[in-house]
Amino acid sequence: MMLENVNPDFLVHMEEGEWGWHEMMGFGWFGIFGAIFMFLFWILIIVGVVWFIKWLVEQGSGGSTGASKKSAIEILDEKYARGEIDDEEYEKRRRKLLEA
Repeated sequence: MMLENVNPDFLVHMEEGEWGWHEMMGFGWFGIFGAIFMFLFWILIIVGVVWFIKWLVEQGSGGSTGASKKSAIEILDEKYARGEIDDEEYEKRRRKLLEA
């Protein structure tokens, strides 16, 4: 092995006459906890991105389900006003929409 081409800061003296590489990624309990924290960090990042995308899609589509119920009732009111449905049908459909 040609040690003259290697930066000596990366080598550690192990025993008399032996040289080896540093453990750069950690070892023991620190390495295990580091891996767990890194895993949790990436899970939080992914969940945050998915939540943000879901929020953007909901904002772009008009938002809540309350608006769609309101528009359904408005459509029902218009049909009743035009005389397309009678009183009994109007009340039946209105009750059904408000229950849902």
